[in-house]
Amino acid sequence: SFCLRTSPRLLCAATQQKSTGQNLEEDQSQSQNEQKVEPSSAEKLLAEEKVKLEEQLKDVTEKYKRALADAENVRQRSQKLVEEAKLYGIQSFCKDLLEVADILEKATESVPKEEIKDENPHLKSLYEGLVMTEMQIQKVFKKHGLLRLNPVGAKFDPYEHEALFHTPVEGQEPGTIALVSKIGYKLHGRTLRPALVGVVKDA
Repeated sequence: SFCLRTSPRLLCAATQQKSTGQNLEEDQSQSQNEQKVEPSSAEKLLAEEKVKLEEQLKDVTEKYKRALADAENVRQRSQKLVEEAKLYGIQSFCKDLLEVADILEKATESVPKEEIKDENPHLKSLYEGLVMTEMQIQKVFKKHGLLRLNPVGAKFDPYEHEALFHTPVEGQEPGTIALVSKIGYKLHGRTLRPALVGVVKDA
């Protein structure tokens, strides 16, 4: 009977202990869950910060690459300007010398060829000196990249020639150059002075 009387109490106590144990486990589990929530929030913040830093790094890298490209473009442009200055820096001086070359050419052309003979030694020496001087100045021009444009019979090119007149010429194709009134010059491929020409037109 004692056993019967006490059994319910024991059962009650056991139930309470079990219940208390379950409550403790639930509390511990809940506490652990809460502890787990906190680190996951921190990890989330760290992940967001990582993404921001990666974006900033990408942006800085792109700006750095653009700056390098800009610097290289500036270097190439500067190098090109220096090279062009070396090539074309003498063009003003060359233009002045062209007038001297024109005078020499006209001087040699003005000497009557029939008078250049041994009977006229002074005239012959003068003519030969003019020819030699003209040849020498052309050598100097060529050495510095300055070449003559004497385009008789060539196609008219507005970048190299300046048309003074158009005239029909029998046996010649329209658009070709029939006459060169004044020799032109190019400096390293760039027209320094266009040749003054007469162009053939349709009859």
